[in-house]
Amino acid sequence: MCGDWRTDRIGAALRGENPTVLRRLVFGFAVIGDVQFLPGYSVLLAGEPGVQRLSDLPRAKRLSFLSDMDQLGEAVERACRRLDTGFRRVNLEILGNTDPFLHAHVWPRFDWEPAELVGKPVWLYPRDRWSDERFRLSSRHNVLRDAIGSELDRLGSMA
Repeated sequence: MCGDWRTDRIGAALRGENPTVLRRLVFGFAVIGDVQFLPGYSVLLAGEPGVQRLSDLPRAKRLSFLSDMDQLGEAVERACRRLDTGFRRVNLEILGNTDPFLHAHVWPRFDWEPAELVGKPVWLYPRDRWSDERFRLSSRHNVLRDAIGSELDRLGSMA
């Protein structure tokens, strides 16, 4: 997976050119993460370019973003619980320290994680987890993509 879509993830999603997009939600885009060392890692991208932080949005759009984050979190939880007996929980984070656009991380957590990391923030994992080809998003993650997408569809139809 390469190309210039990574330099403008939101614009590429709006143009239908971001290959990580799972679904368009009410305000944002549910995307599967570029790395999958914790299988099911997903991100909610804001649906408007140029928005840097949650406080940049009017209240109604803030609530839509947070509702989308909740929906993606629940979809990841349902899919991961079904696909991995070691599933523990989902962590939701809006950080904004590195990328200059509003987004939320959805991290599934598992019992099989190393004992020294399982109860700690994901950001403490060794840097090689973020760059090792073994964890890069690829076609081997299609079952996971489909499972999260199906859960998003189910949750969307319940709204």
